[in-house]
Amino acid sequence: MSSEATQVVRKPAVGVIGLGNMGGRIAARLSAQGFDVRGVDQRQQQGEHYGVPQVDGLAALGGAEVILLSLPDSAAVESVILGDAGAALFGRDGLLVADLTTADPRSTRRLAGILAARGVSFIDAGVSGGPGGAAAGTLTVMLGGEPASIARLDPVLTAISTRRFHLGASGSGHAAKAVNNFLNAVNLAAISEAMVIGQAAGLEPHQLLDVINASSGRNWSSENRMPGILDGDYMPGSLNSILLAKDVSVYLSMAQAARMPAFIGSSCHALFALAAASSWGSDSANRIFDLMSGWAAAAAQPTAQPTA
Repeated sequence: MSSEATQVVRKPAVGVIGLGNMGGRIAARLSAQGFDVRGVDQRQQQGEHYGVPQVDGLAALGGAEVILLSLPDSAAVESVILGDAGAALFGRDGLLVADLTTADPRSTRRLAGILAARGVSFIDAGVSGGPGGAAAGTLTVMLGGEPASIARLDPVLTAISTRRFHLGASGSGHAAKAVNNFLNAVNLAAISEAMVIGQAAGLEPHQLLDVINASSGRNWSSENRMPGILDGDYMPGSLNSILLAKDVSVYLSMAQAARMPAFIGSSCHALFALAAASSWGSDSANRIFDLMSGWAAAAAQPTAQPTA
């Protein structure tokens, strides 16, 4: 028997605000790993979908040592933290808050300052890996904040992720997530456009995709999204076009703050803004392929000739 005592990692009580595709699965993962988890969501009985106890209102999370936020955008995060309902919860000295939202780094830095004055540690923790990674505990986490606070969050991070990157001060994690999601959007748009144009040129789509994925044009979307898209599997529950357009807008705001042109970013945002406004806006962003296919079909229609 080893002379060294086995170190037992203490698992803090966790509150999860936002039980959507990501937050719900992360909450379920933590619960399965032995954490005491409680969730809050505007939708009634949302927690039942993930097998997570759902409490009524932020005040009911008063016993949580760690709060995870998984919300649509920075406006929602600010509303929760700075609103009347959150005043007591987010004013507890020693509380640790981690924001998993794809949020605007400027808002993140501002909130970190406000919460620090209340004795609350605020970490930005952008996550990548989708619903599948959230359920399996294989996410990548991009972290910004004080090293000591991130160390306190380690038991939670270890349970939900396999790769973790501390990128610097507050806002750094969310900045990295915005850059990553911009590239995600560009790759999805590019492979969708390429496949539509390739088909219009007479190429068989599955064979064309095999060529791309064996060549220099391959990317994450061509390898992991497009095979399903071609067979009608749009990965339900994955990031939708409304949220992806929002993510690219965060990237554009970063470019503007740096006084840098974003030629590709602007075009990409315009494309997903059109998708967001379509009937598929709240569906998987993979539907961008159908949107482009529809445009191609419309362009191929013969132009009516005027009658004499």
